[in-house]
Amino acid sequence: MNKKIVFLSGILLLLLAPSSCSDDFDDFPQSRSVNEFIWKGLNQYYYWLQDSPDLADNRFSNDTEFLDFLNSYSPPEDLFEHLIVDRQTDRFSVIFSDYTALEQALSGTQKNNGVDYELRYKNGSSTEIFGWVRYILPGSDAASKNIHRGDLFYAVNGIPLTNTNYSSLLSNDTYTLNLADYDNGNITPNGNSVSLTKTAFSENPVHIKKTFTIGSKKIGYLMYNGFYSQYENELNDAFVYFASEGITHLILDLRYNSGGSVNTATRLASMITGQFNNDIFAKQQWNYKLQAVFNSEDLLNRFTTTLGNGNGLQSLNLDKLYVLTSKRTASASELVINGLEPHINVIQIGDATTGKNVGSVTLYDSPDYRKVNINPNHRYAMQPIVLKIANKNNFSDYVNGLQPDVNQVEDLSNLGVLGETSDPLLQTALNYVDTNGRFSIPQPEYRFEHFEDVKSIRPFGTEMYIDVIPTLK
Repeated sequence: MNKKIVFLSGILLLLLAPSSCSDDFDDFPQSRSVNEFIWKGLNQYYYWLQDSPDLADNRFSNDTEFLDFLNSYSPPEDLFEHLIVDRQTDRFSVIFSDYTALEQALSGTQKNNGVDYELRYKNGSSTEIFGWVRYILPGSDAASKNIHRGDLFYAVNGIPLTNTNYSSLLSNDTYTLNLADYDNGNITPNGNSVSLTKTAFSENPVHIKKTFTIGSKKIGYLMYNGFYSQYENELNDAFVYFASEGITHLILDLRYNSGGSVNTATRLASMITGQFNNDIFAKQQWNYKLQAVFNSEDLLNRFTTTLGNGNGLQSLNLDKLYVLTSKRTASASELVINGLEPHINVIQIGDATTGKNVGSVTLYDSPDYRKVNINPNHRYAMQPIVLKIANKNNFSDYVNGLQPDVNQVEDLSNLGVLGETSDPLLQTALNYVDTNGRFSIPQPEYRFEHFEDVKSIRPFGTEMYIDVIPTLK
């Protein structure tokens, strides 16, 4: 008998019904396979649903055809990769075989030796790469070793790095970095090395907070490296400190911040301002099935006066913000810049950002895809792209990155110390505050093409995500 699969009609009815998600999903069997979970979840929530033919509601004529299709893919990761659109369009959707690892990644906890690095191509090569150390995490294995910001490495365990072997070499729990010197644009081995070991590590993203005084201007500086909701108290404490110091200007350093929670980004924007409470900070745009049936208020992220735990947050009521960015500034970091621009003057200093204007949510194999009544037969969870996010003025098209007002890339021959005036980008921002932008900008003699960094090569390293699925109307 030719018919659409019964559960497809059920999903469409769900989207039009006024009742709750959990009630309408009660007839979904808990014993369904991983592949069935993947298809159903993506069929309902995937942002690029209309561009994936095998996710169409009318793709299969009957249950047998559908199950034969599912059974043709093994392991489940193969089906996931088949169903998402091409990786040039969707660079960020991921699936985990153990949702605990996904949850740890979302919280900033994972195996880490404490070296935050970036990889770049050597001059004149399309295959050879090298790494440079951006910063060292306090309390990590690397913090006790002779390795520092600005150090270069060209090989791992004696094997020179290339754009094809870097992942396998740097994914090991223990390895030795072979160090190099910067020599007029050349990366020259110097015979030194450092051995490092990864352990489970939680990074406090509030890396540096301090103040500077220039004349009558009191300037706060915050290096913030990840939008992790469990560190919102530490983030708020930084703003309590800035308020107690009476700062009149703020430099927000997001050079190495690859993203995180949309809610935490909204709260950071609220700490910077304070005069826009309940005004729209960002707007979520979902796929064609969901946009019209979700509660419209749930699709708005509004400025707030409270943290995620309900405590009040500290606001500075600023009308101007200086932001330091790089090619690795992504996701929720870009959201802060884009979301604030309709409200205050945002001066971006550095390089163009990554260009990630889409976000995800965790889907578990449960009746309503939340972490309740999870299928006990496996531990898979997905983090697919489910939305695009725009600012109050509906602007969201920055796939090529947000362009700086003051263009200045980091000079590997002159990186300086983070949080000190020897850091050229921080000094540029301080100069801007002092002179309102009337000064010359130093540029490096040699530039190296960007490749990856320690966060982008991890699964889910550059995500922007919401915490819960919106409710239906």
